[in-house]
Amino acid sequence: MTLQALTILGATGSIGASTLDVVARHPSRYRIHALSAHERVDELADCCRRFRPARAVVGTAAGAARLRERLADMPVVVEHGPEALAAIAADPEVDTVMAAIVGAAGLEPTLAAARAGKRVLLANKESLVMAGELFMQACRASGAVVLPIDSEHNAVFQCLPAPVQARRADTGASGVRRILLTASGGPFRRLELAAMAKVTPDDACAHPNWRMGRKISVDSATMMNKGLELIEAHHLFGLPSAQLDVVVHPQSVIHSLVEYLDGSMLAQLGNPDMRTPIAHALAYPERVDSGVGTLELARLGRLDFEEPDPTRFPCLRLAREALEAASGAACVLNAANEIAVAAFLEHRIGFTRIAELVDATMQALASAPAPDAIGAAIELDRTARARARALLPS
Repeated sequence: MTLQALTILGATGSIGASTLDVVARHPSRYRIHALSAHERVDELADCCRRFRPARAVVGTAAGAARLRERLADMPVVVEHGPEALAAIAADPEVDTVMAAIVGAAGLEPTLAAARAGKRVLLANKESLVMAGELFMQACRASGAVVLPIDSEHNAVFQCLPAPVQARRADTGASGVRRILLTASGGPFRRLELAAMAKVTPDDACAHPNWRMGRKISVDSATMMNKGLELIEAHHLFGLPSAQLDVVVHPQSVIHSLVEYLDGSMLAQLGNPDMRTPIAHALAYPERVDSGVGTLELARLGRLDFEEPDPTRFPCLRLAREALEAASGAACVLNAANEIAVAAFLEHRIGFTRIAELVDATMQALASAPAPDAIGAAIELDRTARARARALLPS
């Protein structure tokens, strides 16, 4: 069996760690060619010692110097900065790129992988939210294969017909009526509305089902993550907003569903563990052991569903509006949300101010056109961040 050469962008985050766990279970299938991290140099050094990549990239020159010192006895080429990230993503030695950098910083290296025709395991929402049309165009032009890693989009992918998975037919022509993305509802699904203004970052990061980084945990608490996933689903599966829905499912066992014109509904179920979609995408179209335990349905006993509360989760409405605006609104939404979440995690604003800040930024930049090039998307992202920062308390 030929070893699949893999680059992991964001190796020390939760997705990166889960990917390395799956890879370690299958040494005859996968080899790590390159790893990246932004600031976690010591953790990246430990990963390099275990998986022995040819290349490693960090965010800064100082970080690269520290990493070289830690790996002085190993033949690892250590680099730093955005250009080095793009280089390991497009490296001719690499078959597959796990795009797991959180936030807008992941756009350019993920796009480099797409342009190079790689098999892209897409865990970076922002590539599609900021520049979805441009990203998908690049994939079509290069022949890159995109396999979604978000548990929801991976579940949808698994429930679609094989011709659609292979992009030999479009979603609408294959009898799909709608896609339903499931949401846990996060830690505040039942919290009294009056109490939400007083929740702390630690409260927001205490997700009931998933172990995730702090930024995405806050996005789950506001349900902005589900809003971003609506935009992502639009680009991945080619359906309009009217055929994309969200349903709250507190158990996080059904990861998403596809409804067909004949009334059939297919769902993908599993324990809430990101190793399942990662293993699916790594081995696709085969199946391999992910290390995830068996789902014991009899013990689970029940599956609950409810409509998302628009008063409790205004970020979901804002994301829907951005999707339907067909302008630069999605890019603005994402940028403003990153600034707002960072401010909340730094105790500069309250939890309910996240949605208010995003809304105000979107209104201020309502006339921004859809980016027609990656440079335009990056510039709009910068503009939106500057506007959002200006709206923060001094």
